[in-house]
Amino acid sequence: MLHAKDIFVSYGAQNVLHGLTLTAQAGTLTAIVGPNGSGKTTLMRALTGEAGYKGTITLGDTDIATAKPYDLAAQRAVLPQATPLAFPFQAVEVVRLGLRGGIETADHLALTALARVGLDGYANRFYQELSGGEQQRVQLARVLCQVWRPVVDGTPRWLFLDEPVSSLDIGHQLTVMHIARDFARAGGGVVAVMHDLNLSAMFAHQVVLMQGGRIIGHGTPTEVLTDAQVSLAYGCDIRTSSAPTDGGWFMLPQSAGGADAAPTKRSA
Repeated sequence: MLHAKDIFVSYGAQNVLHGLTLTAQAGTLTAIVGPNGSGKTTLMRALTGEAGYKGTITLGDTDIATAKPYDLAAQRAVLPQATPLAFPFQAVEVVRLGLRGGIETADHLALTALARVGLDGYANRFYQELSGGEQQRVQLARVLCQVWRPVVDGTPRWLFLDEPVSSLDIGHQLTVMHIARDFARAGGGVVAVMHDLNLSAMFAHQVVLMQGGRIIGHGTPTEVLTDAQVSLAYGCDIRTSSAPTDGGWFMLPQSAGGADAAPTKRSA
């Protein structure tokens, strides 16, 4: 279990997070959503120990504030929004950085991870020559290598993903979300910062809705992504509905066409 209690984060005199408390369970995918500036990435950086905070955050039995980086790295892998590299590494070399042996380790796991993210045959391509979306998937392969087995000796491992689909087309977005959900189904824990409400509703078991550095909703997608709560968080009129094919949720901004746009009927 990941448990954060009374989390405060400040940058200088600016308070960014205001006493947040949340719990995420292994075996589930938890999506953190909310508008720009709501504190999603700051919360992620606190949960992974990258940002200073007041309060308590534990991952299983580990207090991340006092844990050694090596011990944390064995329990969880972190995918940031962007990971620029200054040196001309090949894709497979970047992925190998997620292995305990580091870049010197020649292991078939790196190639397997690249294939898993749709980059089979890209091993010897230089990282800087790849598109932004391809680089993002290389980095995902790296963090997958770090926690390849979702459960080790009965202890769940965790993936922390900050906007993992931001540079991807819809096909690769679905691939990445399936990878995340499969990791959770196998017993691992996944916490992902997301901008796409529809993907969050489709794949997440739990949703954390943020606004102004506070959590205003935490529960299943149908409990949290309601008309009132989503409209409040994003400051515009949004309607939740269900697709007629499988009943999955989707969000539609009602004000996109302007004040005179006709309202969209709510599906059954």
